[in-house]
Amino acid sequence: MTHTQAFDHWIRNEFIQLNTELEQRYFAQEDRANVEGIGDEIKAAMERQGREHVTRLLAEGNTDQGFDANFDLLGNVGMYMAACRRHDLTEPSRESSSPLKEASALALHIGASLGVTPRFATSHLTTHCLAKQGQPKRFTSLEDEALFIDFNTLAVLAYKRAADALVRILPMGISHPVAPYLLEDARLALVDVARWNRVLFERLAPERFFHSVRPYYKPFRVGQHEYRGANAGDFAGINVIDMLLGLCQANNPFYSQLLVDKFLYMMPEDQRLLRDVMRRPSFLDQLLEVPVSQQQSAWYREVASKFLQVLDAHGHTAHQHHDQLVSRFISSPSATMAKKHLAQVTASGPPLEVLLRSLEKLRDLRMAAERDDIPSRFRDVATLRASVADGAQR
Repeated sequence: MTHTQAFDHWIRNEFIQLNTELEQRYFAQEDRANVEGIGDEIKAAMERQGREHVTRLLAEGNTDQGFDANFDLLGNVGMYMAACRRHDLTEPSRESSSPLKEASALALHIGASLGVTPRFATSHLTTHCLAKQGQPKRFTSLEDEALFIDFNTLAVLAYKRAADALVRILPMGISHPVAPYLLEDARLALVDVARWNRVLFERLAPERFFHSVRPYYKPFRVGQHEYRGANAGDFAGINVIDMLLGLCQANNPFYSQLLVDKFLYMMPEDQRLLRDVMRRPSFLDQLLEVPVSQQQSAWYREVASKFLQVLDAHGHTAHQHHDQLVSRFISSPSATMAKKHLAQVTASGPPLEVLLRSLEKLRDLRMAAERDDIPSRFRDVATLRASVADGAQR
């Protein structure tokens, strides 16, 4: 067995067992957010065992196994570092550099060679997580973690299908006879996103998610730099939809900052796709530019109607995500948390109230909500709806 295989075996077995035992001990407390002084012997064993594996890999050097193998190894190193962060073996606010020196060195080496962030990203546990004997990689054996990851994976894949359908319209043009069929493909994919989200929200236990799943997605240092936590939105598809529909613009400082923050957390092919779409005109703008004289044509009425259905489906998923996941699974559980723990709640780094305002703004952009303090497309969408309604009456 190679060093890489031995480390992977540990991540899939002993690592999961150690984390699960710690989670059960934390959850049995009255203060479920407390990790101090709980299971210290287990934490020490996990840190030591992981470091031994990483040290052997670091001494081995770059074996040039190809992107997939190296990306998988980066995920294993990142999961180990994330678990150390979750169990308070490392904490960026009290450190100037990571105490996990061997793991940092290996993660920085691999991340730089692949052109991705040197920590685990969402894709390591979702779209690029190799299952063995029916078991993908996890942090724990808890059912709620499996629910969260599996249904997030289904939603991410559905978003990718919607984005792919919209991208395929670009070389043909929005007035092409095939465009309505591709718009319908996008709409159906977004319906699937809402369906998977609904199942997840019905089955996921808010307290378990908040206390036993989310903490593994916290920011941590790799070397001297602090990297934000992995986010379920760290793939290009959802932003491709935002921009091609015209709901969000790459030249909006708020939205462009979001894109910049995401790039290295995405797979290289997603980075290329997003850069390409950032320079494209949106379908909303193209439809708004159609002369009034052509708005009675059959192609315009059909395309604009289908387009509005896609807009509505995308807005529904944004509303659903914010008002279900964020409200029930983050805001509500945090209300009962001891104040000393609140600074550690968000995976992206900023305080909870700052994060919530940002998420509300993003939700309203995607819904084309009636707001004047953000560049919402509310009035433009209303203009498009009116043109379709006028055409139907004539």
